[in-house]
Amino acid sequence: MLSVKNLSKHFGQLRALQDLSFEISERSIAGIIGPNGAGKTTLLLSMAGLLPTNGGTIYWNNEQTSTNAQFRRVFFYVEDAVRPHALLSVEAVLSFYRCVFRRTQNYRDGLIDRLGLQSFLSARISELSKGAAKRFLIAIGLMSKQPVLMLDEPFDGLDLKQTMEFLPMLGETSAEGRTLVLSIHQLRDAERACDRFVLLNDGRLAGSGTLAELQTIAGCSQSSGLEQIFLALT
Repeated sequence: MLSVKNLSKHFGQLRALQDLSFEISERSIAGIIGPNGAGKTTLLLSMAGLLPTNGGTIYWNNEQTSTNAQFRRVFFYVEDAVRPHALLSVEAVLSFYRCVFRRTQNYRDGLIDRLGLQSFLSARISELSKGAAKRFLIAIGLMSKQPVLMLDEPFDGLDLKQTMEFLPMLGETSAEGRTLVLSIHQLRDAERACDRFVLLNDGRLAGSGTLAELQTIAGCSQSSGLEQIFLALT
């Protein structure tokens, strides 16, 4: 179980996160949902220990994560729109991370095939298109082994076909024992991918739980989608 208790983050007078508390079940796929500026990326950075907070605690399986070593052991965070090792080739970087995470060559090659990266292996990271760069970042995240994998806007840059091919990989990763936390602003993508949701609005928690639980909290019908629920709670 991943538990966030009373998490707050301020940037001067801006209260980016305001006293957030929620839980995410182990092996679930949780979507951090909200419009641009809601605090999604700030929340992920804070949960991963990459951004100092103004208050609150984070627990993994009832153990508080407070040191850098604990955060590194529990969380792997893939930021949106970054280009790590920009002057190196896709193949060189993926081979490096394969060794870092002690994955087999077959595992790496399987990710390359399923994410459609074969034709980009010789390209420098700086040369990749937005969609190819996103799939490259996803491959690094899936090669990591920390129990909690955080992906910031994993569907941004993917077309519909690529999105539909990626969804089963998320389910397989969860079934293997990892907990996935995805920040998503497109509600349709969130409904396809996630089994739990954390709804943010202006840095505040609007609701959390499964779709059925949120329907009850919002007083919506069982046929209501995430869009109707979000509007009702905000």
